[in-house]
Amino acid sequence: MGELADELRKELNRYSPGEKLPASRALVERFRVSPVTVSRALAQLAAEGLVVTRPGAGAYRAEPRTGPPPAGDTSWQEVALSADAAGDLVPRTVDASGVTVSLAAPPPGVVEFNGGYLHPSLQPERAMAAALSRAGRRPGAWGRPPLEGLPELREWFARGLGDTVTAAEVLVTAGGQAALTTALRALAPPGAPVLVESPTYPGMLAIARSAGLRPVPVPVDADGVRPDLLAAAFRASGARVVVCQPLFQNPTGAVLGPARRPEVLRIARAAGAFVVEDDFVRRLVHEDAGPLPPPLVADDPDGVVVHVGSLTKATSPSFRVSALVARGPVLERLRAIQVVDTFFVPRPLQEAALELVGSPAWTRHLRTLSGQLKARRDTMTAALRLRLPELALPHVPSGGYHLWLRLPDGTDEAALTAAALRAGVALTPGRPYFSAEPPAAHVRLSFAAVAGAQEITEGVRRLRAACDEVLPAPLPPGAAPASRNPFDSRRPGL
Repeated sequence: MGELADELRKELNRYSPGEKLPASRALVERFRVSPVTVSRALAQLAAEGLVVTRPGAGAYRAEPRTGPPPAGDTSWQEVALSADAAGDLVPRTVDASGVTVSLAAPPPGVVEFNGGYLHPSLQPERAMAAALSRAGRRPGAWGRPPLEGLPELREWFARGLGDTVTAAEVLVTAGGQAALTTALRALAPPGAPVLVESPTYPGMLAIARSAGLRPVPVPVDADGVRPDLLAAAFRASGARVVVCQPLFQNPTGAVLGPARRPEVLRIARAAGAFVVEDDFVRRLVHEDAGPLPPPLVADDPDGVVVHVGSLTKATSPSFRVSALVARGPVLERLRAIQVVDTFFVPRPLQEAALELVGSPAWTRHLRTLSGQLKARRDTMTAALRLRLPELALPHVPSGGYHLWLRLPDGTDEAALTAAALRAGVALTPGRPYFSAEPPAAHVRLSFAAVAGAQEITEGVRRLRAACDEVLPAPLPPGAAPASRNPFDSRRPGL
């Protein structure tokens, strides 16, 4: 599409303003492309103001612009958008920077260690395309779905959570981010504290702050969130919600230990609080992981847990189908908020999800993905230990798609991120993962968003060059280094 748009852009000078361009069929035959490619190229030129399209008549060269429109005065919006003008007691901070770092595509030629989704070579593209094609032919596929989601899809999600969860307790949602947004809106009023793991997923912190909530950090160690500090945080803050990722936590990769699982539920229940369980990468388990612990919601008959599960991470960033699971009166509140916000998840996408997970290709995809993720993790781990031994790698996860590295004391995260980009590798700085002051500088490196082992090795080589430029000089012989505890074990900043 880009090449055709470039060719047409060059030829526009042959036509007078208002003159009709060749018909789409003529362009298809001349450039040997599909009608869809022609339509997209013309749409691109129309978006640039070079072409005007008229339905049923064709495309015409646009009249030349007489000059930019006069600039307006939007300074009044500063007052209108301020918290004081709106009468809000707690200002909302709408900051997507921590999220966009893993969503924005880096420039061509840059190794994408900052990606949050599978590389196209790891996505089940053929299976998804076939599922979408079959779904579009299902009777009623383009009609209005039930507000809670298709019954068969709700049943599939429930079945994957164990025998204690029923389809009636499942809501189909449009991706994990939307599900977390709905959950926090349902469970905490503006101005309320919400307990979060430290470090944690920046997208969740952005959700909380944009809703006017106050994130309160609870440190994570190698076995997940610390129950003693969780109990202290509940007592000190009066919070009624904690958000946690018990399985392959983002970014540390920690798994909540067996002894801590019932403790977290007991502490939340005693505080009269909800646990929002973000089970985002259960389907990104590595080949050597062994049996996975069940989700917390499977061991919770009392409705303490609001569970979030998603298909997106294991498929494609555009395959946004997920589930909210809850018991008791909160389920109706979640449903009402989702209906108000989005009405429902488009039925063709739900039907395609059913087709995908019900096909033999789905099991094959998960099995292949499991092996590929392990191989990529091992390649990145070996390359880091060989070329960058000064970066501390406290935990090698057996699931997920990234590694969490502690930088040497005194490292400037922003300077390293910029130097790495100049060297041709994009990485994710650690600061956005902390809701309070971080204990040290960190980076997160993804091994799933790149093409394969060769690109991982090359990316680490480039990162070595960036580190040589930025990292502080090593300590002199005999000097005592600062504490290198890989996880922040301080008391939460209440």
